[in-house]
Amino acid sequence: MVKWLAALLIGLISAQAAMAEPAASNWVTTEQGRIRLVSAVTAVGDAGSVQLGLEFELQPDWKIYWRSPGDAGYPPAIDWKGSDNLADTVISWPAPHRFSISGLETMGYKGHVILPLAARVTDSSQPLILRAAVDYLTCAVVCVPQHADLSMSLPNGPASATPHAHDISRFAANVPGDGPRAGLSLVSAEASESGELVVTVAANPALKDPDLFLERADQMQFSRPRVELQQGGKKAVFHVKPVENTGEGGLLGKPVVLTVVDGDRGMEIEADPAAPQPGIRFPRLLAMLGVALLGGLILNLMPCVLPVLSLKVLALISHGGAEKSEVRSSFLATAAGIIVSFLALAAVTSVVKLAGSAVGWGIQFQQPLFLGIMIALVTLFAANLFGWFEIPLPQFLADIGANAGPSKGWGGHFATGAFATLLATPCSAPFLGTAVGFALAHGTVEIFSIFLLLGVGMAAPYLAVAAWPQLAQKLPRPGNWMIIARKILGLALLATGIWLLSVLVIVIGLQIGLTVAAAMALALVLLALAHRIPAIPRGLVMVATVAAAVGLSAFGDAPAAEDRHAAAKGLWKPFDQAAVATEVAAGHVVFVDVTAEWCLTCQVNKATVVYRGEVAKRLHAPNVVAMQADWTRPDETISNYLAGFGRYGIPFDVVYGPGAPNGVVLPELLTDDAVLQALDQAAGKPGA
Repeated sequence: MVKWLAALLIGLISAQAAMAEPAASNWVTTEQGRIRLVSAVTAVGDAGSVQLGLEFELQPDWKIYWRSPGDAGYPPAIDWKGSDNLADTVISWPAPHRFSISGLETMGYKGHVILPLAARVTDSSQPLILRAAVDYLTCAVVCVPQHADLSMSLPNGPASATPHAHDISRFAANVPGDGPRAGLSLVSAEASESGELVVTVAANPALKDPDLFLERADQMQFSRPRVELQQGGKKAVFHVKPVENTGEGGLLGKPVVLTVVDGDRGMEIEADPAAPQPGIRFPRLLAMLGVALLGGLILNLMPCVLPVLSLKVLALISHGGAEKSEVRSSFLATAAGIIVSFLALAAVTSVVKLAGSAVGWGIQFQQPLFLGIMIALVTLFAANLFGWFEIPLPQFLADIGANAGPSKGWGGHFATGAFATLLATPCSAPFLGTAVGFALAHGTVEIFSIFLLLGVGMAAPYLAVAAWPQLAQKLPRPGNWMIIARKILGLALLATGIWLLSVLVIVIGLQIGLTVAAAMALALVLLALAHRIPAIPRGLVMVATVAAAVGLSAFGDAPAAEDRHAAAKGLWKPFDQAAVATEVAAGHVVFVDVTAEWCLTCQVNKATVVYRGEVAKRLHAPNVVAMQADWTRPDETISNYLAGFGRYGIPFDVVYGPGAPNGVVLPELLTDDAVLQALDQAAGKPGA
């Protein structure tokens, strides 16, 4: 009797468990996760088709693959052999995620995912018997092939929704469509002259973190896209390159399926890449060359160039009474140093961009090694102007550290131009940002053309003196008065070195920065002693100065210091692009300032406009949120944000609000009127 009751109880429990998951197959469980077949309806119904789902629940770090897995893996495959009353099935693929591991790009899913299945029945009056043999691959650090045999039956008759219907619908809604439902549309797909496929997509609402996946019938593989967000995210430009030795032929002549994904939004569309049309760009390029020329000329007036004013002044006054040919050749050498340096920047920028890395105007000041070298060079220039060394140094240092006097030859004048260019790069002058943005958004030809004209513009004053050398000849002849002038100008350069050291402290941390400062101070003391004690090898001291700054600045992994302006003013919140739309939706005005400690124009803007008068009062108002994006150190989020507006340098300021949800971009040099007008416009005030 007891055994009979126990058997009956077990049977009831088993029956209850079987009924707990209606319209679902058994789970097949492995160490990597589990899989089953589920149905959105309880019966076949009379629609002629049934909505099913292949459900995966994966352990942490394990993934399965999308229909196009990428550089490795394979997608789930289903064999329906043995099913009854099943005509065919169509599988849908929700928007995938990208996984980048050791240079390999793969696409798939982690955690919980359901692949929607549309099953068409042969006869709606008959039950549907499903038997699915599923082969799939699960991967984490290692990959494990899996096989699961799943079975499920649906009776004929009226259909009603099951508990699985909501989950299947949720993943079905995440299957990329043709675009309008998600507010996405394809603008163009073009094969560029550099061998890239350039895909432009328009979006409303704006994109936040989009990705692009490409598929071609010949299995051509593509690199991870480089994304440029423009117009505040309303436009995205994707640059992708085909992977070598994949596919057949070039980018033209074969359609490609484009899948754009941005969070839960997606668009899938087929496109035939168009051939590049270089002729269209020439008129705009010609206009931008004029803008670049003007921007380079104005760059001479920017605060970043003022630290090398001492070198400019000394170069000019040292030619008082000199021969015209001597004046002309020295100023031509300085102009050549500027122009060649701009071309070198163009070459480096082109290589970095082709490698897929972020590019921008002045980003070398984010690198501790570069800052260390510049500190050493500025120290050497200042020490030379103080008269702390007069004997010849090793040739490469002599060319760098020589003053701008006519007796030093063309090498010193050329180095002066190069040095001025390097210190000018943290500045953004009017017209400069537009020209650089145009160049970096295009190809190598545009980059070299724009940078060449920028160099010519900045070198224009030197070219003018070379053309009319009598300008320098009319100055007083060099004499004892120049000793005092040299020391005053040396102090200006020493102040530049202190500024660069303060930037280095922020980039690499206070402790290491102070170590660099101590090493530089010791080198200066030794240099001063060497001036008075000839037995000390001065050349060795110079080399030690350079080595101290360069070597110690290589430790660039220390955390950055907090923004001093934020602490002093209590104004700034950390930049959060996603929060901008939320604040605007709440009726607030958002002022975004992209800045860096090495950007002197940024600091001038703050000191003269942002932290003063009516502008400061407005920014502290309760309905205004001030966000600061600190680009002192490399930050891909900030780089992408700038690129979204077609900008690659700073300062950059933009104001958002209910009256300007896409943002009002401010000029590089801020004025009270420009900021106040933008705040009014963003707030939606009448007449703004």
